Amino acid sequence: MHATLPLLKESDFPAIRRGRLETLQVNLGYLCNQSCIHCHVNASPRRKEIMSRETAQSVLDYLSAQQIKTLDLTGGAPEMNPHFRYLVRQASAMGVRVIDRCNLTILEEAGYENMASFLAEQGVEVVASLPCYLGSNVDAQRGKGVFDQSIRALQRLNRLGYGVEGSGLTLTLVYNPQGAVLPPAQQELEAAYKRELHLRYGIAFNHLFTITNMPIQRFGSTLISRGEFASYMQLLKEAYREENLQDVMCLSLISIDWQGFVYDCDFNQMLNLPMQETYGHRIHLSELMQVDITGRPITVMDHCYGCTAGQGSSCGGALEG
Repeated sequence: MHATLPLLKESDFPAIRRGRLETLQVNLGYLCNQSCIHCHVNASPRRKEIMSRETAQSVLDYLSAQQIKTLDLTGGAPEMNPHFRYLVRQASAMGVRVIDRCNLTILEEAGYENMASFLAEQGVEVVASLPCYLGSNVDAQRGKGVFDQSIRALQRLNRLGYGVEGSGLTLTLVYNPQGAVLPPAQQELEAAYKRELHLRYGIAFNHLFTITNMPIQRFGSTLISRGEFASYMQLLKEAYREENLQDVMCLSLISIDWQGFVYDCDFNQMLNLPMQETYGHRIHLSELMQVDITGRPITVMDHCYGCTAGQGSSCGGALEG
């Protein structure tokens, strides 16, 4: 796989500093039941990195010490971590809002048949990847048969109350472009998704997030192989909007890898750019239990243009209203 970090280092992206920490995003490991082209984590069924129970406990300790209100669980497929349920139960009992970044097909895998019911019982918010409402497009990006599995999983979540008005169970879908282009307007695409998924499959959901593909890991390597990396970076830079800087996710979020090391965002984690500018070394979550990181500098490089281009992009979808 082609390395993208050397192509991102020389950057004129503006310096930014942290605001108040609100969200702890935790990568429970890179093991996944899928291998998607757009995956910035390079997750797959062959990956062995999995967060330990000890590190999961450090996550819970940090939530308590810093009184953080949102725990955002990702992977890989986070549900494949053997400590996933423990972490969810404990965080929920603390009154923490828990988000599960779900690829949907994991809910159809042997051994995970009751995972959807567990998520509903715990009141977990499900943020689910579905790059299109057309089967051929999804299968081209994520693998043959993925779309049908995803539809069955969504219908299962709907039966449990997810996406149903008044249930209190939030279901959000995530769209990624299939190539080296920016996502379309989030509000308009959400309306199209809701219309088509309801008409075709009777599926309901609450929100749609549009997320820009980042020029790193598997997607970045694909761009290099196709000779499209430079043109894609130019696209991101030309679409830069300064007003998006005030809402980028790294201002209020930190990302934790499967070993417990701290990064300014999930994308920096995948580039192995730890939160280190202030500390001078790779810092572990356990070192930050009583530390206020407000105002600390954020490590930025050229990939950061992906979060500020056009309507903006973050783990919470487009930045503009």
